[in-house]
Amino acid sequence: MQVAILAGGLATRLGAVAREHPKSMLQILGRPFLEYQLEFLKQGGIRDIVLCTGHLGEQIEGYFGDGSRFGVSIRYSREDRRLGTAGALKNAGDLLDDTFFTLYGDSYLFVDFGDAMSLFESRDRLALMSVYKNHGRYKKSNTAVEGELVTRYSNHEKTADIVYIDYGANIFRKQALEMVPEGYYSMEELFPRLIERREVLAYEVRKRFYEVGSPRLLREFRKFAGEVLGPLPGSNLSMKQGEVK
Repeated sequence: MQVAILAGGLATRLGAVAREHPKSMLQILGRPFLEYQLEFLKQGGIRDIVLCTGHLGEQIEGYFGDGSRFGVSIRYSREDRRLGTAGALKNAGDLLDDTFFTLYGDSYLFVDFGDAMSLFESRDRLALMSVYKNHGRYKKSNTAVEGELVTRYSNHEKTADIVYIDYGANIFRKQALEMVPEGYYSMEELFPRLIERREVLAYEVRKRFYEVGSPRLLREFRKFAGEVLGPLPGSNLSMKQGEVK
């Protein structure tokens, strides 16, 4: 299994804390956030990683290299201009398998990757979206599900059937990228087109997610990491540059 991690965002909501560091490099208990993601992926059987980088991406590449030090294989797709989340995947096309997972570079998720892939491979669809029945608790709900399919995806509508949120782990067939035009293009544009064609499976996850997209959420993940995950092997527990207090 392969995963493409979208780690090219500007981190504007984080303000000064991310001015000199990409979100993936923000320190949590002495280690970059991305290192926690890689550890979870490795435990889930995924070692083939494509990192889609942009803003300050050289810091990520300089620290993680080819991934061998972390027990994974990392290749990089670099943006020389902003391409959006779907545009970044198209840009990485030459590195991607015919079927691949995607994750966002600021999210820590609880997904059974093997189970999700088994569902996907048993159906003839172009995409799978992991979903969480959110009811607006953690973020505004944006996804409707009917049976095994995602039937609506919108960050602007508010209807009775939109009770899920996209959880952040998706699967695509490379064929889906043919729908992405050159230049800037987001998942918010791609998913509705796929949903209209009934091409998006829903995979429900029942455990909440964490993310580091704002100072409050960054502090929340650091608390979770300290109390539940514990430091990664060899971590330096002293506060580092970019650490949230």
